[in-house]
Amino acid sequence: MTDDREVPPLRRRGERVRQAVLAATVDLLTSQGLAATTVASVARAAGVHETSVYRRWKTRENLVFDALATHSDAALPTPDTGDVRTDLSALFTALARYLATPAGTALLHLGTVRGEDDLEEGRRSYWQARMHRAEAVVRRGIDRGDLPADTDPHLLVEAIAGPLLARVLLTGEPLESTLVPRLVDLILDGARI
Repeated sequence: MTDDREVPPLRRRGERVRQAVLAATVDLLTSQGLAATTVASVARAAGVHETSVYRRWKTRENLVFDALATHSDAALPTPDTGDVRTDLSALFTALARYLATPAGTALLHLGTVRGEDDLEEGRRSYWQARMHRAEAVVRRGIDRGDLPADTDPHLLVEAIAGPLLARVLLTGEPLESTLVPRLVDLILDGARI
């Protein structure tokens, strides 16, 4: 948690500065929301000069998406067990758990903010990169013969992710532990028809 007291900037460089700024950004996003996550507040919380943040990220939007990408990438590794069903279940179970955290909730809500043109490119880029990682799991399954050659990886990933996102953003239904395996079974069994 951060406060408004003036913290003298630390003499940090390189990766230490980057990690401190990214952690402060995620902390502010999850505790105070997007509007309160300004470059000035992040710099203050991280104990660095505001110019250091602008020098590295140029805009608040670049900073926000870098912080969320770094945080979610660490929380959501891409599995490769040799079985597409197991890999998709593991990946989307990790996603469901992540969505239940303050950072995951902040990420989803950031993804729904409209009318801020500066966020559009970052949002698109962020989600495309995550979709490509999940689609790689499906492509490996196709290459191994686990799925038909004409399987659409993008559509399959969307079909699994959609209900998870709908529960978090729309219905508020719980993401119970059996949901993801049931979704994966439903989608994969349907893909084999």
